[in-house]
Amino acid sequence: MSETGARARRNTIGDALARAAGRFRNRPALRYAGRSWSYAGLYQAAGRVGRRLLAAGLAPGDRVVAYGRNSDAYLLLWLGCARAGLVHVPINFALTPKEVEYVLRQSGAALLLHQPALAEVAEAARAAVPGVQGGTIDAGTGAGAGEIDILAAALDPAWDSAEPLGEAVRDEDLVQIMYTSGTTGAPKGAMMSHRGLLAEYATCIIELEMAREDRALAALPLYHTAQMHAFTMPQMLAGIPTLLIDAPVAATCLELIERERITAFFAPPTVWITLLQHPDFGRRDLACLQKVYYGASIMPVPVLQELRARLPGARPYNCYGQTEIAPLATVLRPEEHEARPGSIGRPVLNVETRVVDPDMRDVAPGERGEVVHRSPQLLLGYWNMPEETARAFEGGWFHSGDVATIDEEGYLAIVDRTKDLINTGGVLVASREVEEALFTHPAVAEVAVIAVPDPKWIEAVAAVVVLRADPPPDVEAVLLAHARSLLAPYKLPKRIIIADSLPKNTAGKLLKRELRQLYAGTASGALGAG
Repeated sequence: MSETGARARRNTIGDALARAAGRFRNRPALRYAGRSWSYAGLYQAAGRVGRRLLAAGLAPGDRVVAYGRNSDAYLLLWLGCARAGLVHVPINFALTPKEVEYVLRQSGAALLLHQPALAEVAEAARAAVPGVQGGTIDAGTGAGAGEIDILAAALDPAWDSAEPLGEAVRDEDLVQIMYTSGTTGAPKGAMMSHRGLLAEYATCIIELEMAREDRALAALPLYHTAQMHAFTMPQMLAGIPTLLIDAPVAATCLELIERERITAFFAPPTVWITLLQHPDFGRRDLACLQKVYYGASIMPVPVLQELRARLPGARPYNCYGQTEIAPLATVLRPEEHEARPGSIGRPVLNVETRVVDPDMRDVAPGERGEVVHRSPQLLLGYWNMPEETARAFEGGWFHSGDVATIDEEGYLAIVDRTKDLINTGGVLVASREVEEALFTHPAVAEVAVIAVPDPKWIEAVAAVVVLRADPPPDVEAVLLAHARSLLAPYKLPKRIIIADSLPKNTAGKLLKRELRQLYAGTASGALGAG
């Protein structure tokens, strides 16, 4: 096989961006904080960033840690790394110095880039790991010399060059390490290739019916795989202009959807709940929304039904997956919601999915099993964790850790994450089922069901509830009576805990591990069925 022929057939993220720039040219691609980027301008700026990074002494394959909130510079850092053959390592901007230090050490990072507001944490982490260079993402200073700043480099024509960039990068090369949340141990770095991500982008464009006429609002963090790789990147490659904002603040999102006539918006269930409860939801003209995407965690059916009722002209898409599959694995299409509102749909274009028992045999329709996948979208493995990698791919399929059922037509319904199943008195209870029952009571705004230690039951069912305004008197007893009318006795909460809020990460994902730590040991002698 000739070298020139291999180059002609190559398909990296840089190649995909070049195609988009050639196709859409001066069409708006991205807006952020008063700055606008055309497709051609975004491609050129990504090249400037890539050259600036290589000029700092980095070599293809080096890991670059991105520690910051949403901005155009944050996205350009990712694109610049991809073009230059560097490995982008995005991390949650809420991490502590020790947590950032863990990523620097575990990934073998060569460079840590941060936003100025995060300088104290970044410098503390970098000081603990010798040899890691530092710089900023969007301070906007230091162009061309001195400390690296991504925004400054993106705006500086001195970094333009006629020399090709990233010619040695290959489809199968590692382009990103995405660290999982670490809910079941130390965070694992999922290694994603150019080829895997591009397979997923094609899947998203087709299965989520992305069209050039769409106008997208990106409000969730770009460090999170859902916003970056299920929406922003495939939308960009499809020619869809994106308005990027810092965070999913309800009033801001609703105002922008109305003013900018946004047609496509993604949010996890916790954010949709916040939007639905905001008074502006009923005041704003949201008829422009044509595609409402939800995912990243389980959507309570009562919330979904309210969303569909209040946005009758919008088409809902349930997007299920996880970091390791880039992340989209199944979709419940709009026309499928009426018959199966609790389903996550069927596998998408580039994914083959089964639901299996512990011996890797397909379960019968309606029975519980683990969701496993085969797909070109899957991770290459976990960075420097060969045993974890082998365990994840045991039997030649990727093990998701999700428990689901599957029906005769191939539609899946998530029962729970394996770690969120509650083994109470030797009987398994799905936390989601209890949450769904409590959500149907009008006093409940949010609810999370967890296992807490119990001397009798070993694990007991506990429900942490955030109430709406004006709850009924003796609300705990009212909610328990409501649950009793819908659930078998062994599924009833042994305790109902009223809370002001539920802990969530910066991507809006509910943090049940924090609730388990906070309420450990609260079940004994609590309100509930004995």
